[in-house]
Amino acid sequence: MSQMPQQTALSRCPSCEEPLESGDRFCGACGYDLSAVPARPSDHPTVALNGTTPPQGTPGMAWPVAPETGGSGHHPAGMHLPTDLQGTDSGGRELPAAPEVPPFAGSPVSPAAGVRFDHPREPDEYPLQAPDPRVADTAFSDVPTPAAEGTKVCVACRAGRVDSDGYCENCGHAQPRERDHMEQDAGPVAAVSDRGLRHHRNEDAFALGCAALPDGSSAVLAIVCDGVSSATRPDDASLAASRAASEALLAALPLGTHPQQAMHDAIVAASRAVNSLAAEPATALEQAPHQNAPACTLVGAVVTSGLLVVGWVGDSRAYWVPVDRGAPPARLTEDDSWAAQMVAAGLMNEAEAYADERAHAITGWLGADAYELEPHTASFKPDRPGVVVVCTDGLWNYAEAAGEMAEVVPLDAAVRPLHSARVLVGHALDGGGHDNVTVAVLPFPAPPQGAGSV
Repeated sequence: MSQMPQQTALSRCPSCEEPLESGDRFCGACGYDLSAVPARPSDHPTVALNGTTPPQGTPGMAWPVAPETGGSGHHPAGMHLPTDLQGTDSGGRELPAAPEVPPFAGSPVSPAAGVRFDHPREPDEYPLQAPDPRVADTAFSDVPTPAAEGTKVCVACRAGRVDSDGYCENCGHAQPRERDHMEQDAGPVAAVSDRGLRHHRNEDAFALGCAALPDGSSAVLAIVCDGVSSATRPDDASLAASRAASEALLAALPLGTHPQQAMHDAIVAASRAVNSLAAEPATALEQAPHQNAPACTLVGAVVTSGLLVVGWVGDSRAYWVPVDRGAPPARLTEDDSWAAQMVAAGLMNEAEAYADERAHAITGWLGADAYELEPHTASFKPDRPGVVVVCTDGLWNYAEAAGEMAEVVPLDAAVRPLHSARVLVGHALDGGGHDNVTVAVLPFPAPPQGAGSV
């Protein structure tokens, strides 16, 4: 069986000096074609006429080649090349001298490095075609025409208008999507959401709010949703659920509804909002055979002056981290997932279950194809101040246990919630950012606030 000829192994690229790996056919740094490098002879270098041998393996030392001028040229002292002697033909007549060729004029050999180039040297600059006098001078102006007032401006050139496809009409730069990175500071509560480093879009969403209770005290809330990637329109599902749940809470809490009941009703409202997406024409257009109806998970928290309420469906979580780090932190939610079911049934311990590749398969979600909607709610009365961290698995994958989460939450999280949310998102990105990351930080107890909502 014939095989491709193998080049002699090179340790560094002859063009840019980057280290090479065995079997490389192109340089990974500059793209140089390594098949154009002449193979180093397997035997020893030719012995010079004066009895010396050219040094081998000297860094930066090129193998000697004939100068391109065709004459004796310049070469190391004591070294002689075939072109130094005038040759004769079979009849004894002297051969004509080789014509002089200017350096790099189409020659594939570089005298400086002893490397063969199979393409001519490219110029440092390329001449520009003269402008067509029939075209207005403004078409060639270096300064782009400013975008009309009220239109979206390109983040790259800061002047071109962004078209409906998300590209600048001036420089062609693709614009970042609005949901790639989102931040909101709503006074005592803040949240940050980021696309992460591996996903092509952000399928998470969040909603924050503050409401005045009938007794004049304040309630602070956060809803975080994670779109199910295997479903249709997961980004729309998370956005619809977060908005519906927050609107339901902000409407119910000022009326005196108990926060735990209000949370239950908010999850039901979010479920209806996601279910309605399944009947929209946009879903039918995007539907693929392997996709399900729009779906997402949800976790939320409501904090008052003396009560902490959480609600969830799916595997997004809420954590309690006290200001006094000497007190134990706690996870406030239980996942609707395969791993959680294995642990609850006593078939695996937590470490074994979450190490399994099926660990993150969820058993509960919001969506038209959910088996049965089972909103989970729980209420707590902490005896000390702290913060509630509400997040998607994009964060807790990198800080799963309550103690691990407490270690990465800044000590001043209760007074700097936005900064803390940024730190937690950064922790997930530093860990690999394999998923979308969304984090909301709520202080407990809720600080006094005036009436109104955000």
